[in-house]
Amino acid sequence: MNGLRKTWGADQDLATDEFDFELPPRLIANEPAKPRDSARLLEVSDVFNDRVVADLPSILKPDDIIILNDTRVIPARLRGTRRGARVELTLHKAEADGRWRAFARPARKLSAGDVIDFADGFMAQVNAKGEAGEVLLSFSSAEDLLTALDKHGEVPLPPYITRENGATSSDEDDYQTVYAVNKGAVAAPTAGLHFTDRLMAAVRKSGARFATLTLHVGAGTFLPVKVNRVSEHKMHSEWGRIDASTAEMINAARSAGGRAVAVGTTSLRLLESAASKDGEIRPFKAETDIFITPGYGFRAVDALITNFHLPRSTLFMLVSAFAGTARMKRAYAHAIDAGYRFYSYGDSSFLHRSEDNA
Repeated sequence: MNGLRKTWGADQDLATDEFDFELPPRLIANEPAKPRDSARLLEVSDVFNDRVVADLPSILKPDDIIILNDTRVIPARLRGTRRGARVELTLHKAEADGRWRAFARPARKLSAGDVIDFADGFMAQVNAKGEAGEVLLSFSSAEDLLTALDKHGEVPLPPYITRENGATSSDEDDYQTVYAVNKGAVAAPTAGLHFTDRLMAAVRKSGARFATLTLHVGAGTFLPVKVNRVSEHKMHSEWGRIDASTAEMINAARSAGGRAVAVGTTSLRLLESAASKDGEIRPFKAETDIFITPGYGFRAVDALITNFHLPRSTLFMLVSAFAGTARMKRAYAHAIDAGYRFYSYGDSSFLHRSEDNA
């Protein structure tokens, strides 16, 4: 499959306020759990079970297949100058022609044609300005861009992870899954941050298996929805790939009675983008801007491992579609009362799909 595909839930005219909730700032995780698999895990079905991530093998069944996103976060945050003034850029999407879209601060002082200097021989020209601080950039460097970013960029931590002087050397490891391979993400597939080699060995010992796909996560995925109606939100597109052997492995596992367990909303979104109407996964290599809201009929994913998401975000809308809006509101209220930690470095959940979406 090579075409962009956008899918909505049936309830397209929902109010964004339906997905709002109050989160105490003290519950926003500023550091990850160590070891990674010691993070808490809330199992969500008709009842809620408080567990830890290391308990995952006991939740799985022998024929289940666990789908991981093997994208690797690149050091996509750059600090430079334009005519002596400081500029900070966070790259969020590569274009086919080699240019990049980025969020700039302060964007209001940038104009098309401006040149931003990062280091000797490494600069970018502003080709165009978009909405919400977005700019389109073309880079000039004696090296390829990824090599230049390795030298001059830094880990693009989300704004709610506070660091006085930017990302630390610990973040360079912490904000990367242990199975990350394919460079291209500008935000981590955060559900996967909880996996350790020890946990993966225990999952295999339980009889479940792993499969990998690649979705290069863009910063736009995590942005809150600012419009009043869900149907008015424009979803950013991201590039993903599922190869034929992975598709065959997932289809075989489900045919044998196993569940497809997506690790993260990124894995889920790509699987649903690649699924036929009868739920068969087909090879996929394309952009996807699939936007899943309540009313969507899931075809390819049976369970979801995911962190706790921002209010009014497309990700909270997705988990509400998957497990039921009322159930997820109760689950989040339970998590807040129980002191679960939220967002990228926070705790996790194991969501059983609502029977309404079976």
